[in-house]
Amino acid sequence: MKLVAVFRKIPEGYIGFVEELPGANTQGQTLEETRRNLLEAVSMVPEANRSLSEENLIGQEVIS
Repeated sequence: MKLVAVFRKIPEGYIGFVEELPGANTQGQTLEETRRNLLEAVSMVPEANRSLSEENLIGQEVIS
């Protein structure tokens, strides 16, 4: 899967986000720091979504 990372310069440094992955956003003082932070955020979003989904399914009958 190919994702698009978007970076914007702001007075405090940079912000970065992935359009196709809501919740994958970050900021940093430098572009390189923001890139590293965004890679970490991209890896964390699916894990967080999985945990939230599992919590919401507690006590329910699930077929997988």
